[in-house]
Amino acid sequence: MSHSSEVLWLNVSPALKRFNRPLLKHLSQQIAIAQWEYLQTADEPMSFDVALTLLHDHLKHSDRPVHLLGHGTSGLLGLLYARRHPERVRSLILLAVGGYPAVDWQAHYYAQLQFLPCSRQVLLVQTVHNLFGSQSRPIIRSLMKVLEQDLSTSLSPHTLYQRISFFPGGVPVPLMVCGGQDDIVVDSNLLQGWQPWLKQCDRLWQCPQGRYFFHYSHPKQVCQNITDFWDTLQHPQPSIELSDSVNISV
Repeated sequence: MSHSSEVLWLNVSPALKRFNRPLLKHLSQQIAIAQWEYLQTADEPMSFDVALTLLHDHLKHSDRPVHLLGHGTSGLLGLLYARRHPERVRSLILLAVGGYPAVDWQAHYYAQLQFLPCSRQVLLVQTVHNLFGSQSRPIIRSLMKVLEQDLSTSLSPHTLYQRISFFPGGVPVPLMVCGGQDDIVVDSNLLQGWQPWLKQCDRLWQCPQGRYFFHYSHPKQVCQNITDFWDTLQHPQPSIELSDSVNISV
């Protein structure tokens, strides 16, 4: 990572990185941004510890703390890293990460696969509809292939037989949590689960009409809210103190 990069986008789901490109394009017009990717091979065990170690090896050479961003499981990795190495993190922005941060589209998919009497292909079609809304048949087939690839190559800790959970909690660094208003995976209840852990400088924002990949469908709006958050960190609003000589009438 270049020492001039102030922002690092995390990606542990290579099959889904196409959905990050519109937002990254908008952000790169505002600030220097780098990307860090982790590829989970079929021969490796699912281990966040390995990914965290590799991420730290990358960040420890930076000459300043960075703004970390990630969507879904990539955001979960950023959350775990910020808890472990807060001195390396200027701020953390989580997209589609709820108060129970391990809940991602795969956890939702496997839960349905386990309990619903339907085939894998039928469920993938339904999952495409849940994540992206109504699409044409060619696009549905294309998106199904993307999701199948993500099931095989991402760092997501979930399988048909086991779904991992992490206890809720905050981070000592400035935090922004973003979600989609129409997301059925990380819904409003999961997003509001962050409220007990938010600090004064933190922010919780929902994208109107956004689904799970709201940063793909509404990149300009997401970019604006992220950069506004960064601006508040650079130029915090002064606190207002009332002196003893001020009288307030009601």
